Amino acid sequence: MLENIIDSIGFRALFAFFTALILGLSFGSKFIAFAKHHQGKGQPIREDGPKSHLETKKGTPTMGGLLIIGSSLVSILLWCSLTNAFVLSALFIYLIYGLIGFADDYIKVSKNSSLAITGPHRLMMEFGASILAIGLISYATAAETRFAMSIPYFQNLALNLCWFYIPFAMFVIVGTANSVNLSDGLDGLAGGLCTIAFFAFMLIAYACGTDFSTYVNVTPIAGSGEIAVLCAAVIGGCISFLWFNAPPAKIFMGDTGSLALGGLLGTIAVITKHEIALAIIGGIFVIEALSDIIQVFWYKRTKRRVFLMAPIHHHFEQLGWKETTVVLRFWLIGLQLTIIGLLSLCKIGE
Repeated sequence: MLENIIDSIGFRALFAFFTALILGLSFGSKFIAFAKHHQGKGQPIREDGPKSHLETKKGTPTMGGLLIIGSSLVSILLWCSLTNAFVLSALFIYLIYGLIGFADDYIKVSKNSSLAITGPHRLMMEFGASILAIGLISYATAAETRFAMSIPYFQNLALNLCWFYIPFAMFVIVGTANSVNLSDGLDGLAGGLCTIAFFAFMLIAYACGTDFSTYVNVTPIAGSGEIAVLCAAVIGGCISFLWFNAPPAKIFMGDTGSLALGGLLGTIAVITKHEIALAIIGGIFVIEALSDIIQVFWYKRTKRRVFLMAPIHHHFEQLGWKETTVVLRFWLIGLQLTIIGLLSLCKIGE
């Protein structure tokens, strides 16, 4: 009986969370000191960004995503089943996207410039990694749900996209990665929103991969319950990072963390077939990305701006909101959207 308890998803998820949390808190200060010593001037601050950032954030080291990835990775290796194809595909995206982000951060720091890997080159690498992960996910998913996309709030309703599902899933992974990346502009913003989103998908993955799926409105995905343990480890890593990233931040997440977390979040949505629910739960990420796209599109055609500054969190800063006010309110909105998204698990009419 004790062996069954130890092997259970709930037990391993709990210990995965605390393992990553303790590791992150234990090594955080040493990592920050190491980063300061080797990064010199720290993360380059945008000259066209809010003026307050040039005064308060200058010299702050970046690549804090390594703290999240490192602590959560050790926990995942200890507590997750490494024979599970979903875990392997999620880890693949987590590490590859983290590596892409690390290369981007390294170039920025070494050249003391906010410009690094070009957009097309980065997208090419991201799409290339995503198609490999989707291939493994599709192979591990039962034929009847392999190319399905669940429709939230409607019981047993899913849309079979056939082979169109592959480019759609690629867009979900790459789009989420870059949306989270755009959200990483204020102390604690991306880290807090990711913590909330991963908590939601921990519940969704558990529901999809266990017998609990019979009691809620989800499509059963055999083997996906193991992703709940992975999510718990990432949550622990994110919270430990937030301890050091709370205003005023001692370290920034950087592209290393934002691309890795965003890519992983999109991959988990693909595994659980909750891509539309991700757009609800990660609504702030969607708004951040749309604000940037709208700003660039409109400015190129009219030389006028829709927002005072994009992404939209900078718009509110320019309106006079304090950074902590923007972060807290965005967290609250993210929490409300998560509750709305999780309500899709309820069976309507029962």
